[in-house]
Amino acid sequence: MMSCSLSFLSYCIALLVFAFCDLPLEVESRAFFVFGDSLVDNGNNNYLLTSARADSPPYGIDYPTHRATGRFSNGLNIPDIISEQLGMEPTLPYLAPQLTGDRLLVGANFASAGVGILNDTGIQFFNIIRIGKQLEYFEQYQRRVSGLIGAEQTEQLVNSALILITLGGNDFVNNYYLVPFSARSRQFSLPDYVVYLISEYRKILQKLYDLGGRRVLVTGTGPIGCVPAELAQRSRSGECSVELQRAAALFNPQLTQMLADLNSQIGANVFIAANTFTMNMDFVSNPQAYGFVTSKIACCGQGPYNGIGLCTPISNLCPNRDIYAFWDPFHPSERANRIIVQQILTGSSEYMNPMNLSTIMALDSRT
Repeated sequence: MMSCSLSFLSYCIALLVFAFCDLPLEVESRAFFVFGDSLVDNGNNNYLLTSARADSPPYGIDYPTHRATGRFSNGLNIPDIISEQLGMEPTLPYLAPQLTGDRLLVGANFASAGVGILNDTGIQFFNIIRIGKQLEYFEQYQRRVSGLIGAEQTEQLVNSALILITLGGNDFVNNYYLVPFSARSRQFSLPDYVVYLISEYRKILQKLYDLGGRRVLVTGTGPIGCVPAELAQRSRSGECSVELQRAAALFNPQLTQMLADLNSQIGANVFIAANTFTMNMDFVSNPQAYGFVTSKIACCGQGPYNGIGLCTPISNLCPNRDIYAFWDPFHPSERANRIIVQQILTGSSEYMNPMNLSTIMALDSRT
C-alpha cells in the first residue's frame, strides 16, 4: 500500500474510506421493514391497551439493556438478529415516539403480537395492530418519509428495502384451535380453512407489493403443535399435537406454492419462502445436537412444560437461557432465533426458496 505524505493525507483517507467502506455502506443504507405477529414484534404493543404485551420482567433479561422492551424473547428476536448480521441499525417500533427524522430512513417495525392473516384472529387480545392496519401504517410511513427526502427518493428507498413478514401461527392457535368448536372450525374443515387462509394471505402480499415491496421474506408457520403451551394442553407424554402439526403441514407447502405463483405472475423473485417449520423442527426433534437440554420445557412459565399462562416475574425461570430452545410457552429463545436466522442467511433450498438471504444481498449489491 502506498504511503501518504501530509499534503496528500485527506486524499488518501478518502481513498481508504471508499475502498474499505463502499460495500458495507450499501448494506447499511438498505431499509428494513417488518410486519407480522409476536415472533417479530419489537415493542409496538407497549403503546397499546392490550393483554398481548411483553413489557415486564423477566422479558428482556438478556437484552443489552437487561430490560423488557416488548420483544417476546429473553433477548433479541429474529428481526434484531437479521439487522445485526447484515450490519444494519435495528428498526424501531413504528409507534415509538423516537421514530422521527433520519431514524425513519432505517425502516420500521409494524408487527403486533397476537395478529394473524384474518381480522378475527386474536380478538381476545382486544387492541392490536391487525395486518390491514400495519399496511396502512406503511402507507403513512411513506408519506412521512416523502416529507423528508421527496417522493422519488422514498419510492427508491422502499423498492430497495428488505421486508420480513411473519403470519399464520395465530390463525391456528389463537383462532381455529383456540377453543373447542370455535366459530372458524364450525365454518371450515381444516383443509378448507387452510385454503381460505392462503387466499387471504395472497391479498395481503399483493398489497405489500403494490405498496412498493420488492424483496419480501415470508416465513411459514413453525411446529405449532410442539410448543410448550400446546404440550401442556394437549400432550400426555411430551409428544407434539398431531392435529396442530397437521395444520402446519397443510399450510406451509401451500404458502410456498402461492409465493411461487405470485412471483411467476410478477415476473421476478419478489417473495422468498422461509421454511421456518423445518428450521425449528431441526432443534425441536434433536435439541442436544444444537446444544439445548430441552425443546419441550420453556425457560419461563409454570405448570407442565412451563407451558401454562404467561411468563411473569413470579414464573419459574431457568438460570441459563442458552440451553433452552423455548423462552416462554410460545416463543423461541434468543439462541434458537440465532439458529433460525443462520438458516435464513445461508440455508439450502430445503430452508429458503428460491434463494437464501446471503444470495439476495449479493445479487442486489450488483444492481
